Amino acid sequence: MFGGGLVALATAFYLPLTLLAPLQAVEPAVAAYTPPAAVQPAVTFPAYGASGVGAVGYPGVLASAGSTDALPIASISKIITALVVLDAHPLALGEQGPDITFGDVDQGFYDAQLADGGVVESVYPGMVMSQRNAMNVMLMESANNYAESLATWGYGSESAFISAAATWLAAHGLTSTSIEEPTGVSPGNRSTVADLIELAKLAEANPVIAEIVSTQVMDVPEIGTIENRNGLLGVDGVDGIKTGTLDEAGSCLLFSQEHTVGTTTITVVGVVLGGPDHDTIDAAIRSLLAEVDAGFTEVPLATKGQVYANYTTAWGDAATAVAAEDASIAVWSATPVTAAIDVDPLHLAAVGSDVGAVTFTVGTRTVTVPLTLSATIDDPGPWWRLTNPGELF
Repeated sequence: MFGGGLVALATAFYLPLTLLAPLQAVEPAVAAYTPPAAVQPAVTFPAYGASGVGAVGYPGVLASAGSTDALPIASISKIITALVVLDAHPLALGEQGPDITFGDVDQGFYDAQLADGGVVESVYPGMVMSQRNAMNVMLMESANNYAESLATWGYGSESAFISAAATWLAAHGLTSTSIEEPTGVSPGNRSTVADLIELAKLAEANPVIAEIVSTQVMDVPEIGTIENRNGLLGVDGVDGIKTGTLDEAGSCLLFSQEHTVGTTTITVVGVVLGGPDHDTIDAAIRSLLAEVDAGFTEVPLATKGQVYANYTTAWGDAATAVAAEDASIAVWSATPVTAAIDVDPLHLAAVGSDVGAVTFTVGTRTVTVPLTLSATIDDPGPWWRLTNPGELF
């Protein structure tokens, strides 16, 4: 009688505890990730000077050759002048900005540059031109006197501009670049390939500068038609950025190109310093860009239904964490791809439930793909619960 009561009492507690007990979480077994192979593309650089390539959204320099020293950059300096002036006097696309009234000092800039054989554009005391058009003349025609006029207008004096330029360069991490004057006629205006790649990215990020350097011909009411001195503009997708020529610097070009890879448009940037002449470096850059373009590929990161983790329950249910969608990315072949797989432990879940995500990192870019459950993980039922109490408590 007493023993039967104990059995009945135990059963009264055991049955509800067993049948209603929460199940232990099922931990996922994360699958190993195999990244796409990273292979350094073959890129042939000119044998002279220094050169390199990069791309917007890709960190640092993709490939380079030649000197790593800071070399004279000639009129590439005017890109720095433009960015520093815009730092104090910003413009938006479509804006002309304030008017600049040219005076005797500006006439003096013209006369001195003309006497030294520099590139100039006409100016006269009392001439009035918008900031935007003055920048058009400086960057498209590479007019030295307009670079001096803009720098002086922007900061009150050339010395104040030089101080501001030094501050701007330091703030943007261009620590191997030095600017002694705003035009590039001084061989003391120097930079490295690494800094110039970053400068090109900054120029492309500024919509006003990007628009100016991609323009081939323009009418400026005060002086007439002006033409861009970049002979590669419009060839093989090249849309900028700035030429440079100086005895101590040779022929130079800071360039950009729009290149389509699959469904992605990539802005390739690069520089060549110390070339023998512009025809020679233009031909070398075209060959270089063809090789660089071939080094970009669109690689699949995830395929819908691809398995990233497995779930197996003690009662025999099984399911997988799978990619909910396809994902791909344009990759420079030498850029490593890593994946962080974050999958949740489960109790019970229906097919299609969100169970985590996989985040791919490619350089400075990330792509996140949600993971869902491939099958339902259901309750094991009363018989399993009653016969497997060790899995419950």
